[in-house]
Amino acid sequence: MPYTPLQDYVAAARSGSIVALPTDTVWGLAVTPDHSDKLYELKQRSLEKSLILMGTSAADLWPYVTMEVAQWQTMTERYWPGQLTLVVPSTSKVPLVMHPKTPDTIGVRVPDHPIARQILALTGPLATTSANLSGQTTLASLDEVLAQFPHVYGLNDQALQTLVEPLGPDIVIPAPSGLPSTVAFWQSDHWQTIRQGTVYL
Repeated sequence: MPYTPLQDYVAAARSGSIVALPTDTVWGLAVTPDHSDKLYELKQRSLEKSLILMGTSAADLWPYVTMEVAQWQTMTERYWPGQLTLVVPSTSKVPLVMHPKTPDTIGVRVPDHPIARQILALTGPLATTSANLSGQTTLASLDEVLAQFPHVYGLNDQALQTLVEPLGPDIVIPAPSGLPSTVAFWQSDHWQTIRQGTVYL
């Protein structure tokens, strides 16, 4: 798809089309959770690998999680927004198509990227994955993402400006770090790091 206005981008995302999403780690592909099969097909991704549910805040992701509030808040209040994915017990609100081989858990994250969080505030939580074909290098820019995936929606410059303006003149929009998030798995009574990234627990 060509670069699109904000209204068209949000409408596409809400209707189940795949959109390109900037994050603090890498460029991502995102879709509503109930259309997650589109991401697996587009990326040629193994069903063994679950997708990540991203939201604009921990409160937005809480309905998808089943665990003690204190255990949840200990991590989310300290590390979010940030480059930490939490793999936690999931509720039935998470569509099976998003995690077909691990139906009892789901990875969740709030990215430390103001544009991403503004988009997620407009669309609601989205199923996400890195922007690349499975096993290939992650794409480093929106131009690269739309060249590789021409049917994905991307924001045009005016849309980005619309999202940036309310943040104030001193806001710094980070470029993706290029590094994956740290992944921590809830093990009934403690957190276990299963992939080390930029966040150290």
